[in-house]
Amino acid sequence: VQLQTSGGGLAQAGGSLRLSCAGSGGIFRTYFLAWFRQAPGKEREFVAAISWSGSRTYYLDSVKGRFTISRDDAKNTLYLQMNSLKPEDTAVYYCAADNRYPGGNHYSASRYNYWGQGTEVTVSS
Repeated sequence: VQLQTSGGGLAQAGGSLRLSCAGSGGIFRTYFLAWFRQAPGKEREFVAAISWSGSRTYYLDSVKGRFTISRDDAKNTLYLQMNSLKPEDTAVYYCAADNRYPGGNHYSASRYNYWGQGTEVTVSS
């Protein structure tokens, strides 16, 4: 599957952005999906993940209650709704997909075998 990320940009603290990740070339519903981010000078970190059916979601503690991951398999699209943004959310955000079962830890980047190109999110204070 090929993943195309969009929706990044500049936001003020307290604002919102919605990221999208469009998939092509694969059966989207068979992929376990996630968002990761990488801030300047830091390692890539897990942000959120969603199971194949969408029935289970997982979040980094610092984004719980602010970010919502969702998927629309009919549109082959993954979303990340980001509310109450903070300057520390500034990073390049990547979507990731894994079509292997049962897969590894959802928070581990090594689990995912497909990656989008990343979209930059900048939050000003």
